[in-house]
Amino acid sequence: MASYDSTTASDAGESPRARSAQRLDRRFEMFEALLLALAVVLTAWAAFQSTKWSGVQANSYSMASASRIESTRASTRAGQLTVIDVDTFIAWVDAISAEERTGQPNGLASDGTYTPQPGTESGFFYLRFRDEFKPAIDAWLAERPLSNPNAPRTPFATSEYSLADEERADELEQEAESFAAEAREANQNGDNYVLMTILFAAVLFFAGISSKMDAFRPRFTLLGCAVVLLTVAIVVVVSFPKEI
Repeated sequence: MASYDSTTASDAGESPRARSAQRLDRRFEMFEALLLALAVVLTAWAAFQSTKWSGVQANSYSMASASRIESTRASTRAGQLTVIDVDTFIAWVDAISAEERTGQPNGLASDGTYTPQPGTESGFFYLRFRDEFKPAIDAWLAERPLSNPNAPRTPFATSEYSLADEERADELEQEAESFAAEAREANQNGDNYVLMTILFAAVLFFAGISSKMDAFRPRFTLLGCAVVLLTVAIVVVVSFPKEI
């Protein structure tokens, strides 16, 4: 009975201003707890996204490196095949010249057209031109280089001379550059999310400090800073690309 009277007396002794302050304090605490919880969740999300984008960056750089290696291999093969074509062409020209000097039929007409002759050295080399080189030599001969001063100087200067490996090397190099660009973009995205974790940490700091303040004005000021930072950070994070 005495305990009841004491409690009743204590409640009755509280002024309306004190009860209002208590209610306000509880509201502050609830709002601070909500801010802290939201900031913690968003910090974890930003850290997760930063890690994911780091993985994308590493994978893209790996793909870029692999493409560049394959591009180098294809370019090397193209260079080797070009050397073969040049050597075969020189041997064919030498054979035609030798046959012309000895009076042997070499299949080369005065207008520049050529028909390989069976049993001749020039015919032997002509029939062994690579499939990629034959369109170029035929296009060059069709320009009648012996009588046409405007004809390409060699078959290698014609538009028909192209190597699949050389084109493949160019494609792989472009692919490598595309992967490298993706890696750079992923790196920037990861850095952006790291920056967001710093902003969310600032929210945690202001919200946590505000709960230790007894005076209304500094508490409200710190809590307001936390709200502003959190709002800005959320708006920015929403605009960022996501990687799941």
